[in-house]
Amino acid sequence: MTLIRRTVLGMIAATALAPAAMAQDTIKVGEINHYKRMAAFAEPYKKGIELALSEINADGGVLGKPLEFVFRDDQGDPAEAVKIAEELMTREGAVMFTGTILSHVGLALSSFAAEKGYLYLASEPLADSLVWNSGNPWTFRLRASTWVQAAMLAEEAAKTDAITYATIAPNYAYGQDAVNAFKENLQRLKPEVEFVAEQWPALFNIDAGAEVQAIERAKPDAIYNVTFGSDLAKLVREGGDRGLFDGRSVYGLLTGEPEYLEPLGDEAPEGWYVTGFPWYAFDEGTPAGTFVAAYEAATGETPKIGSLVGYMTAQSIAAAINTAGSTDGDAIRQAFEDLTVDDTPIGALTYRAIDNQSTLGAWVGTTAVEDGKGVMVDWEYKDPAPYMPSDEDITAMRPAE
Repeated sequence: MTLIRRTVLGMIAATALAPAAMAQDTIKVGEINHYKRMAAFAEPYKKGIELALSEINADGGVLGKPLEFVFRDDQGDPAEAVKIAEELMTREGAVMFTGTILSHVGLALSSFAAEKGYLYLASEPLADSLVWNSGNPWTFRLRASTWVQAAMLAEEAAKTDAITYATIAPNYAYGQDAVNAFKENLQRLKPEVEFVAEQWPALFNIDAGAEVQAIERAKPDAIYNVTFGSDLAKLVREGGDRGLFDGRSVYGLLTGEPEYLEPLGDEAPEGWYVTGFPWYAFDEGTPAGTFVAAYEAATGETPKIGSLVGYMTAQSIAAAINTAGSTDGDAIRQAFEDLTVDDTPIGALTYRAIDNQSTLGAWVGTTAVEDGKGVMVDWEYKDPAPYMPSDEDITAMRPAE
């Protein structure tokens, strides 16, 4: 055998063995997200994961090996996300995959996970079909359900004198679920309520002037807003200029999250009842306060809700693998069912076997402007249990396994 041939064959063999060897050195998890398209959420989310990984690996890793996340950008494209997931599982040797923010991308990955028998932890996608109507044994979700968060806002809305409502939400799975959940919960609590306008702007392509004008024409007593990101900023500014929110109660899903509230500065809305993440008000020494301090020390930045989600994503995966005692996908899947993750920033967190949904709740409160910044005041953290559909209803919604 010539030296050149031996060298070439040696390189081929080394290349073939490299993924397996690397897989033996670390336990890999694939992480798929919209790092360029939604950097305001995805970058803090990644930093939250990295903080958790530093703590996990300093404490011995999982099953005696370092836990590693392999980050990939899907550009917010469902087809690209599925392609990446396949590569992560087959080429990178990932034991499972996680991530995504946009619900339509999460739903595509969930379907792929069910088809291939790969485990998927949907850290952020909020469409409830992910764990209910389109749920499957291979998909779990961390974030509080859209239904739960909308029910919390509906509970507050039912206490007011408002009868007529307008809604505005992005026209895709999450927005549709969010509006339906709010309507159903509010009309159950207050049957006389009427919805007099529904606006459905395209995601990240809102014509705020036209939307504000349409809502104003309907003359609602109150408004339910589901827009976020740049759409929220445009709506707040246009609506503020035209007096849309004057004298009206406004309820905002996600509006209080720092990713979306902080960029508004002193233009942030005041008096809206919202879900969010008031990190700046957490007491030192509490689990949430300890997380905030650790995140600021590690990154030099203040945390976002994405930071929390990323941190708890890595915590959850480490706990599941350790509980499984194996990197086998099905063993990890079974470990996730009724898994309790201790010592998270909100305390103990459980993944319910009935629907693979975590018991993460939500912070609710009222928006205000303090020192030129939008904040949440009069806030509280609410447990999701009282707002969940019944076990019977959830069982009926989920496809037969």
